Amino acid sequence: MEKGGQDNMVKTAVGVVGGAALLSPVGMPIVHGLAGLAVAGLGIFAAGSLAFKAVGAVTGMENPLQPKKPLDREEIR
Repeated sequence: MEKGGQDNMVKTAVGVVGGAALLSPVGMPIVHGLAGLAVAGLGIFAAGSLAFKAVGAVTGMENPLQPKKPLDREEIR
């Protein structure tokens, strides 16, 4: 058997066993925990984005995440 074929077979077996473990009664709290982390992370991201935009609107600052356009030679003089 080729080395690549054996690696592929092992990856498939690990995937099947991992999926079966998550569907077992012991694995269900893990699935619920991962879903909770995803929802909490989305909430934190949304709150951070809103706070950044609010502070930018109040202070009138430029968005530091956007690339700045290069200065023309006439603007430098």
